[in-house]
Amino acid sequence: MEIVVNSPKVKYCDNYIETHYDYLYTKAEKRGNKIEVAPVTEHLVIRTESKVPRVGVMLVGWGGNNGSTFTAAVLANKEGLSWQTKKGVQKANWYGSVTQASTVRLGGDVYVPLGKLLPTVHPDDLVIDGWDISSANLAEAMERAQVLEPGLQQQLKAKMAALKPRPSIYDQDFIAANQASRADNIIKGTKLEQVQKICQDIENFKKKTNVDKVIILWTANTERFTEIVDGINDTYANLKLAISSNHPEISPSTLFAYAAISMKCTYINGSPQNTFVPGIIEMAEKNNVFIAGDDFKSGQTKIKSVLVDFLVSAGIKPTSIVSYNHLGNNDGKNLSAPKQFRSKEISKSNVVDDMVDSNDILYKPGEKPDHVVVIKYVPYVGDSKRAMDEYTSEIMMGGLNTIVVHNTCEDSLLATPIILDLIILAELCSRIHLKKQGQGDREFVGFHSVLSLLSYLCKAPLVPHNTPVVNALFRQRACIENVMKACLGLPPDSNMLLEHKVPFLMKDEVSNEPHKKKIKIQNGGH
Repeated sequence: MEIVVNSPKVKYCDNYIETHYDYLYTKAEKRGNKIEVAPVTEHLVIRTESKVPRVGVMLVGWGGNNGSTFTAAVLANKEGLSWQTKKGVQKANWYGSVTQASTVRLGGDVYVPLGKLLPTVHPDDLVIDGWDISSANLAEAMERAQVLEPGLQQQLKAKMAALKPRPSIYDQDFIAANQASRADNIIKGTKLEQVQKICQDIENFKKKTNVDKVIILWTANTERFTEIVDGINDTYANLKLAISSNHPEISPSTLFAYAAISMKCTYINGSPQNTFVPGIIEMAEKNNVFIAGDDFKSGQTKIKSVLVDFLVSAGIKPTSIVSYNHLGNNDGKNLSAPKQFRSKEISKSNVVDDMVDSNDILYKPGEKPDHVVVIKYVPYVGDSKRAMDEYTSEIMMGGLNTIVVHNTCEDSLLATPIILDLIILAELCSRIHLKKQGQGDREFVGFHSVLSLLSYLCKAPLVPHNTPVVNALFRQRACIENVMKACLGLPPDSNMLLEHKVPFLMKDEVSNEPHKKKIKIQNGGH
């Protein structure tokens, strides 16, 4: 499928697509009882490299449920596998992926897959490697995870068995003690030596596979929150010294991020811990390397970011949100420890803040709904997480409205497409560059190192300093779609549809006569 935009403002060159784009937005400022509003137009030149590179993916926690399922899914889709289930034959697909399985409207009733708007990496072309504290090969890891059907596992067994994770960093101070039995594949040495080993692994992988880019993604255990300590991890320079001195408050995930940035590799955090301490953010900015996170937004939290947005937008006031989960996979086992659970609790609890803050009719300054999150480890349910939520809201004249949701979500089958989308969209962002029109030979610049465009896929979106956090799901989705459309010189989909509402804009207008419709009257209507 090829999309060609016929516009004098869009130019197709051998190596890039260039568009002259008018970006319209609004500035608003409160001055006492007066709000001053000004529409702003920025005249931009957007250049998107059209050549898709060969991309390597290195997963931290490759042998976990998500890592093994992601690898199996890439192989199954690449080979077009199918397998028998009790419901019939199932074929490999990428359902749940916004790039592969969702569409966007170009105009009228023409829809295309979101991932086809611009040249993007095809999932079949990804080269996968990674690290894990467990030495199990990927076939053993896939069987241990109990996520995929036996018929599919059997077809993938030989190829998965040939894949073995590289040793990883194990620090029992940062993950639950119940993970010790898996830790038989460890990078020894000081923190500096561990960073150096990771850098060597990345370089080795690049040379061995001849990939053009490497994206590194943490899908390992949730760590406890790191203390932000002055003189230790508060600046890039202090962090570098702290690693050299083997300071105990530098987490494994921060060491991986440090190594990735050193090697100019995009680093994505798929767990809720605060990997991106101030020193790491400063390092990424100085080295012009993308970082993104935190925590995959897959099931229960995704629903929460839709429901609360709906309620607040409808003028209904959520006053209590109680979320209960029970989960039986290794993630649930790790989260049964209080410090690791606290990291997850924080990422889940903040997801409603921007929606609440947007409405000062419903909420006084500083007022928030009661928001409680509970996670319990129940081994029997395995990867099939049960999530139960109660939303209590105040409606007109002191009335109450209660919505109760029971959500059974197969955790890794929801997270795996998110991993794919994070990789594909992060890589695409590295090929988009902008400058203002009329700046002549001035160099194009890319997006900020903190890649907030990926917020749709994360529970606790990391954003640049002094940038508003957006958690509302449809606003996040619209951001991705509209940035991709801008690269083609296409306007955002405003959903006004005036071309179907205003007579002189309607395509089938033949006169000034009002449109006449035949109305079928039923049940004695008048």
